[in-house]
Amino acid sequence: MDTSHSRIASETTPLIPAEASKPKTPLPKLQLGIVLTIQFAEAIASTSIFPYINQLIRELGITGGDDAAVGYYAGIIESLFFVTQALTVLRWSRLSDRIGRKPVLVVGLLGACISMLCFGLSTTFWSLVISRCVCGVLNGNIGVMKTMLGELTDSTNMAQAFSLIPIVWSLGNFLGQVNCPLMGGTLARPQDHWPVLFANSFWRNYPYFLPCAVAACVLFVALFTMVFFLEETLSTKRRPKLSSATLGDSSGESLPQQSMANVSLRSLLTPTVVIPIANYTVFAFLDISRRALVPLFFSTPTYLGGLGFDPSSIGSWLALFGIMDGVLQALLFAKLVDRLGPKRLFSVSVSSYALLMVVLPIMSWLVRARGGVDHAVTFALLCQLVLSAICSMGLGTLLMFMRASAPTKNTLGAINGLGQTSASMARAIGPALATSLFAASKEYNLLGGNAVFVILFMVAIAQSWLGSQLPDKLQDRDE
Repeated sequence: MDTSHSRIASETTPLIPAEASKPKTPLPKLQLGIVLTIQFAEAIASTSIFPYINQLIRELGITGGDDAAVGYYAGIIESLFFVTQALTVLRWSRLSDRIGRKPVLVVGLLGACISMLCFGLSTTFWSLVISRCVCGVLNGNIGVMKTMLGELTDSTNMAQAFSLIPIVWSLGNFLGQVNCPLMGGTLARPQDHWPVLFANSFWRNYPYFLPCAVAACVLFVALFTMVFFLEETLSTKRRPKLSSATLGDSSGESLPQQSMANVSLRSLLTPTVVIPIANYTVFAFLDISRRALVPLFFSTPTYLGGLGFDPSSIGSWLALFGIMDGVLQALLFAKLVDRLGPKRLFSVSVSSYALLMVVLPIMSWLVRARGGVDHAVTFALLCQLVLSAICSMGLGTLLMFMRASAPTKNTLGAINGLGQTSASMARAIGPALATSLFAASKEYNLLGGNAVFVILFMVAIAQSWLGSQLPDKLQDRDE
């Protein structure tokens, strides 16, 4: 009987014991919250001008009254931040490995504050160009911030932490101005909205200073909070009181961190690292193209195939998108990652982008067919908002793949620097290319004025194939 029992036991016992699951490390809520607050800085500095830049270009007389050419100049100004950021972000990431993360973040936030104020006081095309270039050169926040986030987490809580980034980005859309819906839309030209409060001639001379000043104030609050409450995460620069638990080190040991300056970047260019970075780059191009294209589509006169919205209406719709995006991210993102996995969720987000490129020309046709914005067009607008919110879920999944691709945490800064450099280059090309294609499509009636949507649809299809090369599961890089 005992022999029979032992035989059954030996036959039912797995040849390879199941790996005990790691206990989930609690998130360092205060430190994580401060790092995510800094996300507002990148969001505000990079895309806060989107709702009113087209109107500003018209008012400066740069196009000589040619509405079809607005997209060319708007795209140049929108892209300058990312061009200059792409040239410097890897250097800022390297510098942060030598002097610490916080000093680099201080420079980035101060640069964003100053450049936003200068942009609001600009009255010529070249002053707009210079202020955007200064903002991009001094702002290496996004790469350093993602490195800090990686240093604050481990494999057990990484998904939970990175799922918060799209939520914060969406909150920035509504409150802090990623797409500047309230500040850029409603606060632009305050003398028209509140003539009693803003009767001074200053507001007539600088009608877009108020949204820039409010954005600068938000950036300053983030700077103040970071300076006084955020702990350094670079092991060689942090104070001893910062515990290993706060940094997501489950072993409790403080490991010496190799300087990023001594890491060979070429040695990191393996398929495991390159594939997530390549996906992140293409997705950044698609995402920023959408963010630049939608406000331009909204502001373009209906006779040219747009919706003819004023800056206030554009701001309201973008604010609604920010709310919807934040709610969907907060309620669904983590659950969808658990149910579908990051790879499948990313595939869904890219498919939603392709559908969005179909919905936009349908809206244009509806406006012309019905003579204005009615219930059918409003329904199409709501569908566009839902699709845009699903699209943005791809960001969090790719950040998880990039973090998991790092062989060790010592190389996380290098990988984030490479990824952000590539993404900044894509974001530099995206607005100028998308808005120029939009202008050319309308000016030369390419594919019925819809050539830009067809091209972005095809890029989304290519992104779907590239996404299929991602690993099916995230790898544990904590060991």
